[in-house]
Amino acid sequence: MAACGRVVPQVLRRLSSSVWPVCGQVQVCLQRAPVRLHPAPAQFQSSVRFLCSPASLQDEAAAPVDEAEAPVTESRYKDAPWTYLESAEYVERYASDPVWTGYRRNHKGGIPPQKTRRTCIRGTKVCGNPCPVCRDPNLFIHPQNVKLLEQFISPHTGTLYDPTRTGVCMKQQKNLDKAINTARDQGLLPFRIPYVDFSGEDYSNSHDAVGRTAPPPSLQSGENWYHWYGEITPDEGELAKVKKMYKAYLK
Repeated sequence: MAACGRVVPQVLRRLSSSVWPVCGQVQVCLQRAPVRLHPAPAQFQSSVRFLCSPASLQDEAAAPVDEAEAPVTESRYKDAPWTYLESAEYVERYASDPVWTGYRRNHKGGIPPQKTRRTCIRGTKVCGNPCPVCRDPNLFIHPQNVKLLEQFISPHTGTLYDPTRTGVCMKQQKNLDKAINTARDQGLLPFRIPYVDFSGEDYSNSHDAVGRTAPPPSLQSGENWYHWYGEITPDEGELAKVKKMYKAYLK
């Protein structure tokens, strides 16, 4: 045991004296060797620049904006929708025609459907061919927007046009009906009541409809109640058919 204890330290000393000079030479060689940095691939350069250095304001302005993530701007006519019908933008688009002039819904075949769609906008999804009201974001149905409401009212009858004629969806048709009734209650739209002249009517008790029934004329035996009844001569052929038909009931 004592011999082993003496041999182990000697072996360690010899190893250390032979290994450490080699490690020092390797370290010196690594320090003197030139360092070569390979450039990053093209697909990773933009990400490396973004992670390492902050982007400038010019780069942010030049970066394309995704249309799906772009915020939807509200119409400037939302608070006063009646001003849109007096603007040059409206005149350039519709001129003097109603907003539903020339509208045709996309459908299969030559015969249009008997009913319009329920709604054109469901959440954030818009149908391919929206109705005349839903396709223009500047049109708002409001009781004070009288010029727009008058375009959907018949000038002859004063009733609301059928949606199959104007192409308006059922949701906007209900909004139109509600807005027209509200505008009429507020006095913004006139009522069309037909004029009836009652000056020639007789409301006295002597009128035949409310007066007493005239007494029957005095009849003698053999006379008819109506004097013209005896002047009628029935057709012999028709009379024979009736007699034959009711032969069992005639006495």
